[in-house]
Amino acid sequence: MLFNSIDFAVFLPLVFLLYWAVGGRSLARRNAIILGASYVFYGWWDWRFMGLLALSTLVDFAVGIGMDRSGTLRRRRWLLALSLVVNLGLLGFFKYFNFFAQSFADAFTIFGVPFTADRLDLVLPVGISFYTFQTLSYSIDVYRGHLRASRDAVAFAAYVSFFPQLVAGPIERAVNLLPQFASPRVFDRAKAVDGLRQMLWGLFKKLVIADNCAPHVQAIFADHEAWNASTVLVGAFLFGIQVYCDFSGYSDIAIGCARLFGFDLMRNFAFPLFARDIAEYWRRWNISVTTWFRDYVYVPLGGSRGRLPQRIRNTLLVFMVSGFWHGPNWTFVAWGLLHGLYFMPQLLLGTNRQFLDSVAQGRLLPRVGEVLLMLRTTLLTCIGHIFFLGTDMRDVMATLTHLVDPSILSRPQIDASALWLMLVLFFAVEWVGREHQFAIERLGLRWRRPLRWSAYASLCFVIIMYMRTDEVPFFYFQF
Repeated sequence: MLFNSIDFAVFLPLVFLLYWAVGGRSLARRNAIILGASYVFYGWWDWRFMGLLALSTLVDFAVGIGMDRSGTLRRRRWLLALSLVVNLGLLGFFKYFNFFAQSFADAFTIFGVPFTADRLDLVLPVGISFYTFQTLSYSIDVYRGHLRASRDAVAFAAYVSFFPQLVAGPIERAVNLLPQFASPRVFDRAKAVDGLRQMLWGLFKKLVIADNCAPHVQAIFADHEAWNASTVLVGAFLFGIQVYCDFSGYSDIAIGCARLFGFDLMRNFAFPLFARDIAEYWRRWNISVTTWFRDYVYVPLGGSRGRLPQRIRNTLLVFMVSGFWHGPNWTFVAWGLLHGLYFMPQLLLGTNRQFLDSVAQGRLLPRVGEVLLMLRTTLLTCIGHIFFLGTDMRDVMATLTHLVDPSILSRPQIDASALWLMLVLFFAVEWVGREHQFAIERLGLRWRRPLRWSAYASLCFVIIMYMRTDEVPFFYFQF
């Protein structure tokens, strides 16, 4: 079920009414309603994959209790290993089996030994990369002693399957979200209105910006040689806008939707398009995933401790693993490595925490130097987008080679005046709201009610006017 579908427009109000009216003051009943709604939401795509979600939930629920009851470190390690094997095994089988099988066959071919790998016709369960990491973080935190194991099976299952953030994040930590299922929740009108406001901006980003960037990106990169180099570069820029508005739009809708039910989810994007360097970009981009890799991969490897060679190894390895998390293709690994290399000068010079505040904080306009830094970061990320768009490394290298063509100085061959107008509106609103949790968090709060509601109605009108007639899945569903 897509957030941008008629199905969800019917589903959400029904669940909302059941939750607050039928659920009453019973915490157990409300959690059961959330759990049932979440499985209906997930099963809407393919009911067969509900079993995988349930299996992952049952394994980690049992593992958590087992670790809590265990008196020996060895037994706790074995239980943690069980959780890792089951969860990563399911993720690896459905997402990476064909990739590893083909890579194995290619390795034999390189040495002159003909080898054919059998491929399986596998359908990637939607959201498996997200809920796998969410439930794994629970097992790891219980193992580390950061959290007591849950004894409430319904609350735990609702935490794993919570429908607003189930299929594309933010990836919630059990230490933040699970206790909320055990706490009384009272309807808060101000919180709900704030959630609706965030959902509205998320829908604008998805339906107006992302979905209208997508056709231009697809047209350009379906045959990049048919376009001049400047058009390809603009296409890479539009792809970055598309992915940001699509993914952060989903996060805004998820966070806002959760607030309707009294839950607070973690922030997942903090205006990364205004980042002044790569380190700041990654602190602001897909925060739930980047911090997951930091806490559960980078830190166990040694993090920033140790000598410089170890720190370089740890950084590059985490970037490459995070790239591979996106999909079974060497282009994603290369994309991660590229960003790791982007990060290296800041690591070596110790400037990776240079920008911790918002750009032009407390000022309406940025300084010239800040503009240049943002443009540099945008250019570097645009080059990285080529790796995301390429079908394989040959395609990526051909596109990068095309970018050094003299036509890079010519006028881009894109005719999209309405899109550029919407992009100007989007960037203006994002810039004004960059110091808040989301762009329109404070928009119009001090205006008179008729004016404020007129602004919201105008935004709804723009969404209806510029949204595509077909339902476009969220980009990160494929990961």
